[in-house]
Parts: sequence; C-alpha cells; structure tokens
Amino acid sequence: MNKTKIIATIGPASSDKAVIEELMLNGMDVARLNLSHADYPFCMDIISKVNELNKKLDLNVAIMLDTEGPEIRTGEFVNGEAYLLAGEQIKIYREEVIGDKNGFSISIPKVIDNVKHNTTIKLDDGKIELKVIEKRTDYLLCEVVNSGVITNYKSVNIDCPKKDIPFLSKKDREDIKFANMMNVDFLALSFVSSSDDILEINDLLIALDNDHIEIIAKIENEQAIEEIDEIIRVSDGVMIARGDLGVELPLERIPGVQKMIINKCHLAGKISIVATEMLSSMETTMRPTRAEVSDIANAVIDGVDSVMLSGETTIGAHPLLALQTMEKIIKSAEEDIDYVELLYKAMRTEKQDTTGLIAHSVVDCANRLRAKTIVAPTMSGYTAKKLSRFRPSCPILAMAPTAEVAKSLALNFGVKAITIGELNSFDKILKTSKKKAMEYLNLEEKDKIIVTGGYPLKEVKHTNFMKIEEI
Repeated sequence: MNKTKIIATIGPASSDKAVIEELMLNGMDVARLNLSHADYPFCMDIISKVNELNKKLDLNVAIMLDTEGPEIRTGEFVNGEAYLLAGEQIKIYREEVIGDKNGFSISIPKVIDNVKHNTTIKLDDGKIELKVIEKRTDYLLCEVVNSGVITNYKSVNIDCPKKDIPFLSKKDREDIKFANMMNVDFLALSFVSSSDDILEINDLLIALDNDHIEIIAKIENEQAIEEIDEIIRVSDGVMIARGDLGVELPLERIPGVQKMIINKCHLAGKISIVATEMLSSMETTMRPTRAEVSDIANAVIDGVDSVMLSGETTIGAHPLLALQTMEKIIKSAEEDIDYVELLYKAMRTEKQDTTGLIAHSVVDCANRLRAKTIVAPTMSGYTAKKLSRFRPSCPILAMAPTAEVAKSLALNFGVKAITIGELNSFDKILKTSKKKAMEYLNLEEKDKIIVTGGYPLKEVKHTNFMKIEEI
C-alpha cells in the first residue's frame, strides 16, 4: 500500500470503463478531468463511471476538476494543426479565425493591447517561439523563431502584463457551478496569482452552499511564487504545474521552486502535488527514462503528498502501464524517505492543540514500535489529516462515516480511507479497528497497530485517545 498518492487525468485513451477500472485497481487515487479540453457530457460520463466502480470495488477514488482559468490558448486550425517554419511570418488575429500557417487567433485577444515590439510569445509549453515584429490594429505580426507543429487549443505564453484579465471568466463560473452540481471532491484552479483569487472561488462555493469541495491552487507563474505563503495559507493544497511554470521561469529554477513549495506545504499542513511530464516518454514508449524515474523518486523522498499523470493517461499509448510504473517507482522511493526528519520538521511548526500533540505522539510511537498501521476513526477527516502531516512510516487507515469524507482524504499522504457504519461505543471502535486493519493489511500474530481518535465520536471535536493493540 503506497503512501504517496497518484492523480491520473482521464482522456480519450482512458475513458473506457474497463480501463478506468484497471486504473482504480492499480493505484489511481484521484481521477482528474481537465475542463480546458473536456466538455460537460464527457465529464458526466466519467464521473458516473467512477462512482459506479467505487461501489463495485469498495473504493473511494475521488474526482478532481481542473479549471481553464485566465489561460491564453490557440484557437482551432484547419485540419486541427499547422506547421510553422522558422524564419517565416505569421499573424495573431484579434478576431476569431480558423488558423493555418499564415495566422491564428487566441482565446483572450484583449491581451494583445499590452504586447510590445520584440515581445516573445511561446506556444505549447514553449515548444514553438514567436517574436513580435509589428503591431497592427487587427493583428500582431510575428516571426517564427523555431519550427514546429501547432494544434488546436494549445497554451500561449506572452511575456507582457496581464493585470487587466479577470481571474474568473464566465466559463470558469459555469465550470464551478458544474463542479458543485456533480459534487466533485477537488477543484484545481489554473493560473492563480494571489490569495485573492482563491478567496474569490471560496466565496463562490460558500454562495453555492458547498463546504465539501477542496481548493487546489495551481502554481504556474512567477507572481504566484512571490505570493506563495499567502496562497498556501488560504488553499487546501498546491499543485506545482511545471508545464506553464517552466515557460514562465527559466527551466533551471523549477527543481528549487518545487522543493521549496513541497517544504512550505508540509510545514503548513497542506497538500502538495507535483505535475507535468513525470513519465511523458511513456506516452509513446513502454519504458520511462532514467531521468523520469529520478524525478518521481526525488519528489517522493522530499515528502510530496501526490504526483500526477497527464498526457500519459489521456492520450498516451500505455495509460495503465504508465500508472503501474509510477506506482512501482513510488514504492521503491518510499523506502528512502527520512520519516524521522519529516516528523521533527512538522512538529517544529505544529500549533500546541490536543489533536496535534496526540497525532505527533501516535506517529512517533508508530515509528519506534514499527507498527503496521495507525487506525483513525474520524468524523470529518481532521484526525487523519493531522496524522498525515507527521508522515508516519506505516499507512494510516482512516475509518470515515461517509464516502464524501473518505474521498476528501484521497490526496493526503499515507491515508487509506474506508467507510464504516456508526461506532457507538469505545469497545466497538477497538474491535472494528482491529478487524479492518486485518482485512486491509497483511497482519501477522504479534504485529502492533495504534488506534487513535476522538471519543465519543459525535460529541468530541478533537483527538483525545491513543491505544496500542497487538494482533
């Protein structure tokens, strides 16, 4: 049972129910749907399939919707693509057109107002570069710096101020209402620049009377890095989206930024996610590169909560193999995590409340006793999240009252969440904890488990006990 969680993006290569079932059985903790590409009927179909399979397989795989955000993208092209040749000129039109090698339109034409002569424009995560050589009323005239094929709806990064572009577009508002209607578990917000962006979404969810959806801030530009402490403070978690971030920043800065954000999230008790090109070679091949293996392993050793597959599972030739490969790399890398250091690091910034102090003691005891699992009956998921922050070397078996609570723990390091009936006595808590631990883990005689939680469950709002049990 791996502790680092896996998000798999669902797309054309993985939308079949049989494929989704295999992904769920092989370690997918969260199914992600990217609203920059997926329409509502597709999302509804996938969510329905995941919900049905959760019941069939007795799992709690969560759903994440990824908003488009104030992202600039190319429009459509004739036959879906165009080949741009270095040295040739191309126009970026204000008006919507069907693009070709001579010109195309972009999703937010207003940004053209701020573009200056010699501005660099990067397409498709920087694969193609354009240089602005002339600004006209109806279009920008650019020179193609390096050749490449551009296709529909690819990213456009323009090195110019974008302050007059609102964070929430009409489409984003509709997408968030759709997320609320579908009762998804996580909302990943693209191109967050400040804590105000998060608070705006939070207000929208409050207006929709939704206190379940957790907000993940995607870090994709330098302004977000400058505001990272405040963004972490008001978010439930942070995704280091290395695609656009690697276009906005020099590539050599990305590893340091990634480590910094993982560390800050850990100290704040917030979820951290590393995304983009983790196994991109496996979109076409059956083996990862050594660099990709090292990339995933280093994120795991740094204590990240979750890693994400994108193109590997949406359009890749081997979506299931990519997931299995990531699972295998994680399993090996987790043996090299310095759990003691992560525990001490978290304790240095833990507020001195009852739940935090008991959670620290539980994890410290679990590590010293080499306990096989920590079982945590939890009404809201709070106890399990506290335990996760201290990074125990054994898994946390969270016993939640509802699937909604169980799925809210799908991204937290080390937590295996299951749903149970009502536990109305302390004896029943202990009996059920031992039973479920033996059911979900390969326990042997003399193995130790630690049970922790708050009792009585419905009356106490904090963790107030721990008990060491021997099988």
